[in-house]
Amino acid sequence: MFIWTAKFPALKTLIVLLAAAMAALAFLILRVPPVAPEENARVLESNADRVGYLRELGWEVEEEPVETYEFLLPETLTEPYLSYNALQLPQGFDLGPYCGRNVSRYTYAVTNHPDRDRGVQANLYLCDGVPVAGDIFCPGANGFQEALVQAPRQN
Repeated sequence: MFIWTAKFPALKTLIVLLAAAMAALAFLILRVPPVAPEENARVLESNADRVGYLRELGWEVEEEPVETYEFLLPETLTEPYLSYNALQLPQGFDLGPYCGRNVSRYTYAVTNHPDRDRGVQANLYLCDGVPVAGDIFCPGANGFQEALVQAPRQN
Protein backbone atom coordinates (compact mmCIF):
# COMPACT_ATOMS: atom_id res chain seq x y z
CA MET A 1 0.00 0.00 0.00
CA PHE A 2 1.21 3.47 -0.92
CA ILE A 3 0.13 6.57 0.99
CA TRP A 4 0.89 10.04 -0.26
CA THR A 5 0.40 13.16 1.78
CA ALA A 6 0.90 16.79 1.03
CA LYS A 7 0.89 19.81 3.21
CA PHE A 8 -0.69 23.00 1.89
CA PRO A 9 -0.07 26.21 3.71
CA ALA A 10 -3.41 27.60 4.88
CA LEU A 11 -2.77 31.13 3.63
CA LYS A 12 -1.85 30.01 0.11
CA THR A 13 -4.87 27.71 -0.03
CA LEU A 14 -7.15 30.53 1.08
CA ILE A 15 -5.70 32.90 -1.56
CA VAL A 16 -6.19 30.32 -4.33
CA LEU A 17 -9.78 29.63 -3.25
CA LEU A 18 -10.58 33.36 -3.06
CA ALA A 19 -9.08 33.97 -6.52
CA ALA A 20 -11.16 31.11 -7.96
CA ALA A 21 -14.31 32.45 -6.32
CA MET A 22 -13.63 35.97 -7.64
CA ALA A 23 -13.04 34.62 -11.16
CA ALA A 24 -16.32 32.68 -11.03
CA LEU A 25 -18.18 35.76 -9.76
CA ALA A 26 -16.64 37.95 -12.47
CA PHE A 27 -17.72 35.42 -15.10
CA LEU A 28 -21.30 35.45 -13.82
CA ILE A 29 -21.45 39.24 -13.66
CA LEU A 30 -19.81 39.95 -17.02
CA ARG A 31 -21.46 37.33 -19.15
CA VAL A 32 -24.31 38.56 -21.31
CA PRO A 33 -27.59 36.95 -20.29
CA PRO A 34 -30.02 35.96 -23.03
CA VAL A 35 -32.37 38.79 -23.89
CA ALA A 36 -36.00 37.79 -23.75
CA PRO A 37 -38.17 39.62 -26.26
CA GLU A 38 -40.31 42.29 -24.68
CA GLU A 39 -43.83 41.19 -23.93
CA ASN A 40 -45.23 43.23 -26.79
CA ALA A 41 -42.28 42.70 -29.15
CA ARG A 42 -43.35 41.86 -32.65
CA VAL A 43 -42.00 38.54 -33.93
CA LEU A 44 -41.58 38.22 -37.68
CA GLU A 45 -41.67 34.48 -38.32
CA SER A 46 -41.95 34.34 -42.12
CA ASN A 47 -40.97 36.21 -45.25
CA ALA A 48 -44.56 37.46 -45.55
CA ASP A 49 -44.29 38.89 -42.01
CA ARG A 50 -41.03 40.69 -42.89
CA VAL A 51 -42.43 42.13 -46.14
CA GLY A 52 -45.59 43.20 -44.31
CA TYR A 53 -43.53 44.91 -41.61
CA LEU A 54 -41.53 46.87 -44.19
CA ARG A 55 -44.74 47.88 -45.94
CA GLU A 56 -46.22 49.09 -42.65
CA LEU A 57 -43.17 51.34 -42.36
CA GLY A 58 -44.04 52.78 -45.77
CA TRP A 59 -41.58 50.85 -47.94
CA GLU A 60 -42.69 48.89 -50.97
CA VAL A 61 -40.30 46.00 -51.51
CA GLU A 62 -40.03 43.06 -53.85
CA GLU A 63 -41.53 39.90 -52.37
CA GLU A 64 -38.32 37.87 -52.10
CA PRO A 65 -35.15 39.03 -50.36
CA VAL A 66 -32.13 39.87 -52.49
CA GLU A 67 -29.91 38.36 -49.80
CA THR A 68 -30.14 36.70 -46.41
CA TYR A 69 -27.20 36.53 -44.05
CA GLU A 70 -26.72 35.24 -40.50
CA PHE A 71 -23.89 36.37 -38.25
CA LEU A 72 -22.81 36.50 -34.64
CA LEU A 73 -22.94 40.00 -33.19
CA PRO A 74 -19.72 40.54 -31.20
CA GLU A 75 -19.77 40.47 -27.39
CA THR A 76 -18.95 44.19 -27.35
CA LEU A 77 -19.93 46.76 -29.96
CA THR A 78 -16.89 48.23 -31.70
CA GLU A 79 -16.61 50.01 -35.05
CA PRO A 80 -18.38 49.74 -37.45
CA TYR A 81 -21.17 48.49 -35.14
CA LEU A 82 -20.96 51.59 -32.91
CA SER A 83 -21.55 53.94 -35.85
CA TYR A 84 -24.32 51.74 -37.17
CA ASN A 85 -25.98 51.63 -33.75
CA ALA A 86 -25.93 55.45 -33.70
CA LEU A 87 -28.26 55.29 -36.73
CA GLN A 88 -30.47 52.75 -34.92
CA LEU A 89 -31.01 54.50 -31.59
CA PRO A 90 -33.18 57.40 -32.89
CA GLN A 91 -35.49 54.93 -34.62
CA GLY A 92 -36.06 52.88 -31.45
CA PHE A 93 -33.59 50.06 -32.10
CA ASP A 94 -30.50 49.19 -30.06
CA LEU A 95 -28.01 46.44 -30.89
CA GLY A 96 -26.43 46.60 -27.41
CA PRO A 97 -28.75 44.10 -25.69
CA TYR A 98 -28.14 41.58 -28.49
CA CYS A 99 -24.34 41.43 -28.25
CA GLY A 100 -23.05 37.87 -28.46
CA ARG A 101 -26.21 36.64 -30.17
CA ASN A 102 -27.00 35.40 -33.68
CA VAL A 103 -28.61 38.00 -35.91
CA SER A 104 -30.18 37.48 -39.33
CA ARG A 105 -30.09 40.19 -41.99
CA TYR A 106 -32.71 40.22 -44.75
CA THR A 107 -32.08 42.57 -47.67
CA TYR A 108 -34.97 43.56 -49.94
CA ALA A 109 -35.11 45.68 -53.10
CA VAL A 110 -37.06 48.90 -52.44
CA THR A 111 -39.36 50.04 -55.24
CA ASN A 112 -40.73 53.33 -53.86
CA HIS A 113 -37.78 55.43 -52.75
CA PRO A 114 -38.55 59.06 -53.60
CA ASP A 115 -35.04 59.91 -54.83
CA ARG A 116 -34.14 56.76 -56.77
CA ASP A 117 -36.32 54.52 -58.88
CA ARG A 118 -33.92 51.55 -58.61
CA GLY A 119 -30.85 50.36 -56.76
CA VAL A 120 -32.22 51.08 -53.28
CA GLN A 121 -32.37 48.28 -50.72
CA ALA A 122 -33.76 47.76 -47.23
CA ASN A 123 -31.86 45.82 -44.58
CA LEU A 124 -33.89 44.29 -41.78
CA TYR A 125 -31.99 42.71 -38.87
CA LEU A 126 -33.77 40.18 -36.65
CA CYS A 127 -32.76 38.33 -33.50
CA ASP A 128 -35.05 35.38 -32.77
CA GLY A 129 -37.55 36.95 -35.16
CA VAL A 130 -37.64 40.31 -33.36
CA PRO A 131 -36.58 43.40 -35.37
CA VAL A 132 -33.42 44.82 -33.77
CA ALA A 133 -32.10 47.14 -36.52
CA GLY A 134 -32.68 48.28 -40.06
CA ASP A 135 -31.70 50.75 -42.74
CA ILE A 136 -32.40 51.93 -46.26
CA PHE A 137 -29.32 52.15 -48.46
CA CYS A 138 -28.05 52.54 -51.97
CA PRO A 139 -24.63 51.00 -52.57
CA GLY A 140 -21.97 52.38 -54.90
CA ALA A 141 -21.08 55.85 -56.11
CA ASN A 142 -23.42 58.53 -54.79
CA GLY A 143 -24.84 55.92 -52.41
CA PHE A 144 -26.42 56.61 -49.06
CA GLN A 145 -27.62 54.98 -45.87
CA GLU A 146 -30.61 56.26 -43.90
CA ALA A 147 -33.03 55.17 -41.21
CA LEU A 148 -35.50 52.40 -41.94
CA VAL A 149 -38.20 53.79 -39.64
CA GLN A 150 -39.26 56.96 -41.38
CA ALA A 151 -42.09 58.10 -43.54
CA PRO A 152 -40.98 58.06 -47.18
CA ARG A 153 -40.95 61.59 -48.56
CA GLN A 154 -43.54 62.48 -51.15
CA ASN A 155 -42.34 63.40 -54.64
